Amino acid sequence: MDAIATTSRFNFDVPEWLQECILATSAAANEPVPDDINLISRAFEFAYKLHEGQLRASGEPYIAHPVAVAGLLRDLGGSSVMIAAGFLHDVVEDTDVTPEEIESRFGVEVRRLVEGVTKLSKFNFSSKTERQAENFRRMFLAMAADIRVIVVKLADRLHNMRTLEHLNPQKQRSISQETREIFAPLANRLGIGRVKWELEDLAFKYLEPESYRQMQQLVAERRTDRETRLSKVGDILRERLESTEIHCLEISGRPKHLYGIYQKMQRQQKGFHEIYDLAAMRLILQTKEDCYRALAIVHDAFRPIPGRFKDYIGLPKPNRYQSLHTGVMGPSGRPIEVQIRTLEMHHIAEYGIAAHWKYKESGGSSNNRISAEDEKFTWLRQLLEWQNDLKDAQEYMDTIKDNLFDDDVYVFTPNGDVIPLSRGATPVDFAYRIHSEVGNHCAGARVNGRWTVLDTPLNNGDIVEIITKENSHPSLDWLNFVATPSARNRIRQWYKRSHRDANVARGKELLEKELGKRGFEALLKSEPMQAAAERCNYHSVEDLLAALGYGELTLNLVVKRLREAVKARQPLETEPQEPLIPQPPVAKPQATGGAKKIEPIAGVEGLLHHLAGCCNPIPGEAIIGVVTRTRGISIHRQGCLNVESVPGERVIPVSWNPTDVAHGRPQTYPVNIQIEVIDRVGVFKDILSRLSDQNINVRNAQVRTQEGRPAIIDLCIDICDHQQLERSFCQIKKMSDILNIRRVSQVEEAC
Repeated sequence: MDAIATTSRFNFDVPEWLQECILATSAAANEPVPDDINLISRAFEFAYKLHEGQLRASGEPYIAHPVAVAGLLRDLGGSSVMIAAGFLHDVVEDTDVTPEEIESRFGVEVRRLVEGVTKLSKFNFSSKTERQAENFRRMFLAMAADIRVIVVKLADRLHNMRTLEHLNPQKQRSISQETREIFAPLANRLGIGRVKWELEDLAFKYLEPESYRQMQQLVAERRTDRETRLSKVGDILRERLESTEIHCLEISGRPKHLYGIYQKMQRQQKGFHEIYDLAAMRLILQTKEDCYRALAIVHDAFRPIPGRFKDYIGLPKPNRYQSLHTGVMGPSGRPIEVQIRTLEMHHIAEYGIAAHWKYKESGGSSNNRISAEDEKFTWLRQLLEWQNDLKDAQEYMDTIKDNLFDDDVYVFTPNGDVIPLSRGATPVDFAYRIHSEVGNHCAGARVNGRWTVLDTPLNNGDIVEIITKENSHPSLDWLNFVATPSARNRIRQWYKRSHRDANVARGKELLEKELGKRGFEALLKSEPMQAAAERCNYHSVEDLLAALGYGELTLNLVVKRLREAVKARQPLETEPQEPLIPQPPVAKPQATGGAKKIEPIAGVEGLLHHLAGCCNPIPGEAIIGVVTRTRGISIHRQGCLNVESVPGERVIPVSWNPTDVAHGRPQTYPVNIQIEVIDRVGVFKDILSRLSDQNINVRNAQVRTQEGRPAIIDLCIDICDHQQLERSFCQIKKMSDILNIRRVSQVEEAC
């Protein structure tokens, strides 16, 4: 049957490889079709039917996206299971098909891959960060069960980035930021260089468009000169290698990707003309021995540049990248980078994990699981270990980003084992990398046989010995200099466990201050409180209070989960309040002369009203009005617990007026915040500086310190709206010394 006739019924351009699969399936009426071809064809037909009628933002049929993703997986050497998952990766999210149906049609492996890449858009989260964190938690769990999950996800993200021009600028920036911070480093971790480079360049295009265009222009202008120089170097090396009977499979120039050049310019503070490895000369040989022999020939032909030689064959990168890198002065007096590797090393550099698929279609799920001995995936196992430790979504996202970047310092244990660490790592980081107990009992360190202080940065080749003592324990000061997320989190976990009683007391104090003393002890023992603890993933109320006291949970989240539990089960059991008889609100006198006064609150015009001191509402937050006994209408934040027991007839709908220039409207609103911070010289000044950068005035400040414990800073600040408050919290949380920051109430107000 003619391939064109077979595929003409589809409303998009079917790639040639897919045409061949469809044709093979259609033509084999009486002949058995290979299982892999049959699986690919059935998955495509199923996806085509489900996505029929759906369009992408570009206006093209939606099925073009799954087909492109499947094609990328095929190019990476993926099996038929992966290609089928590429066709089906969006059907669970975008259609009514269930994972069970996918398993019944295509098998458990396809289902596992599709579930691993499916987003959690059908679930409700309180913030974008929480949704994003939960997405990645699920994805990393799926990766541990089958590492192919992330390769499917990378192919999905790569095609989305290639077609990003059809989305609005805000989405372009948001998706590109996530791509640069998460997915490009993931591709690098898995050694898939070609995907990493393209993702970085595409993200660069949308995040820094002006710099991207400049780099494009600069690279294009020097292209002819660069190709001429590389050609001369290649001819010289080819002749030298042939004369020594070293068989070279390939000699070629490798252009460096745009973002890589730009990064190097920014990092080294150099101009474009000062970057010598805009393109590298690549030699591909047959054996490892040939690589070292070729290195000697390169250094004999051209003068080597001191300090520019790296042996990634003897000491591979954590993502299994192997190559010899050396910088030499070319015949024109310009520096050139030369990379020397075998063909197998080259495939690993380009395709990473995809270069050696150890997973077979018939292998079963157990073969796809990451083993404890697989050193290549230590970083993934660490992320999985932190799944339960890091409850805060923002902290988890920050940990992911920190942990995905290159490990580029290699140190040795006294036994000669190589330990890769992040740049700037210290002996404390090394100790925690060996084992948590080694870090927790670290008392000192010897580097290269000499005693050294614990905050000394380690260098490549250092031999590190950790001295432990049974009565030694971590210090909060270590948080100021450790460089690895693993060490930072284990120090915090030790601090949390060792100060459990104090953390429980502090959590209880914070919650009591927010909810009020009346009926508080009974509330702690109630079913809604236990339900709130379980909603926050804790077994008991005491565990919840400890997490709150330590700063693992925010007070707002605990109160929110408690309110949800109360509504789902029963009202809070509090002491009976004196019945308040609602009185007609007192009208405010109208201003005489001039324009009519416009109130900031819509729904209370001309009536006596005030902002409740218990929750301090600010513009941008949902609000509600309560008719009080003597003070007119009290304006609360929706969800304020003081409003829970108010009869419905006393509650009135109100909202903020949309105008920002209403006559007589206050420009700012007082908000009380409390910051728990590691005590150090200058930390208070740094916090005030960040508030000043946000144009926020500080009305009042109080600092409480106690030896051996974090400092408590109470601030009353002037805030214009909720967005400004969120921005200020975000800036302060970026400081490594911050343990917790929250809004607090200064007034307990009766409604």
